[in-house]
This record gives sequence, C-alpha cells and structure tokens, in this order.
Amino acid sequence: QYPGFAKRLKEKTTHFALHPKFSIIVPLYHTPLGFLDDMIQSVQKQTYENWELCLANGSPEDEELDAQVRKYMSKEPRIKYRKLEKNLGIAGNTNEALALATGSYTALLDHDDFLSPNALFEFVKAINENGDADCIYSDEDKVDQEGKLHYFPHFKSDYNPDLLHTNNYICHFTVIETAFLKELKLRSGFDGAQDYDLMLRAYAAGGQFVHVPKVLYHWRCHEASTASNPQSKRYAYEAGQRALE
Repeated sequence: QYPGFAKRLKEKTTHFALHPKFSIIVPLYHTPLGFLDDMIQSVQKQTYENWELCLANGSPEDEELDAQVRKYMSKEPRIKYRKLEKNLGIAGNTNEALALATGSYTALLDHDDFLSPNALFEFVKAINENGDADCIYSDEDKVDQEGKLHYFPHFKSDYNPDLLHTNNYICHFTVIETAFLKELKLRSGFDGAQDYDLMLRAYAAGGQFVHVPKVLYHWRCHEASTASNPQSKRYAYEAGQRALE
C-alpha cells in the first residue's frame, strides 16, 4: 500500500529543474464504469500534478460511458476527450488520443488499469537524472478484477535489446517523448501487439530507454484481458510475431 500523508506532501512539494507536462493517453472502448473510475481517479491522485488526461472513445454508442466521462470533465479541467464516430481499433483509438496530447512526454495507459500515486513523480525524477531519455518504463504488477489484491509483480531488466527481441518485457508503464511518439505513432496492422511494435520501432529509431525499478502500474485481470488469460487474444501473438519479423 502506498505510504501516507507525509510522503505525498514531500513529493508534491519537491522542486525539479525539469518540470515537464505529461499527456496520459487512454483509448476507451465499452469501458466498465467502475474501471473508468479507478483509472481516472488514479491519475487525479498523482503527487506530480503537471499532467493532462487524453481520452478517445471508440464506442460512441455507449451513452453511459460518454456521460460518465463528461461528468469528470465538468470537474477536472485537465481531462481532454474525443468521442469518435466509430471504433478505429486499439492503435487507431490510441492515435486519436495522442492527437490531443500537448505535453512534453506522453504516457500510455489502458482503460481498465490504474497507476500508483507516485508514478509520474518517479518518472520526473528519471527524466531529471537522464536528460536524453526518450522512452522510460517501470515495473508493474497484476490486480484482481476488483482492483484490491495485488500479485505477480514483474521486476524487469534494465534496458536489454536482446530480451526485447524475444518478448515485450517493457510493457507497462511506458512514457515516451511526445515528438518522438508522434513521429512513430501506433500501427493498426499490429493491433494486439501494437505496443510491442512501437517499442521495437523506437529501438530501431535510436530511442534511449531508461528503466524505473519500481512497481508503478497495476494491470487488472479479468476474463477479457491478456493479463488473466493470454489465450483471450490469440491474435496478439500473431501480431507480435509480425512486428518482430
């Protein structure tokens, strides 16, 4: 469990030489309202407060989801929202969220997952300590459907291109310099492994990777997620193979 008031206050009042704005981009698609609440509130609880949350909704027919997002927007000016005319897939919806981004760095967050309150704080520290970093990633764990039980922490290797060429060990939480990400974008032909394709292309383009060795991202397990059942999205394996090739 994240430490209490004293640590939060210290992080909130820490001065950094570099004080970048983060654009957190999230593709929405029939997102359960409880998952949406957990995701948005985890961003609002960040101890580093220079952020914007960019949401692209690929399920325009979902009126409850649309209404819930607009409810948050009415109280939180840092939320940007685009209701798409149709579902463009994972990559396409993410690119629509990316188009809203104005921060120096862009963070990738899934609609059913959530962040530790110190996630952005730790990434700002890493940026200040590694001024040439293009891609920054953290450790992660899994949580049950209710978002309460944490298990299977993934303590990752520092940057290892050989390991990256066997699997997407980087995965979550990933922050990429925005101009670099807008050059790369996500490719719809690799939906299911679009993040793996992105990391491989970032490596090929000379991206500088930095690892933050702390669990800052919580990957929710439910029946439709690859976190719970990798076979639920068999197409992701095939897309990952094509990305590697």
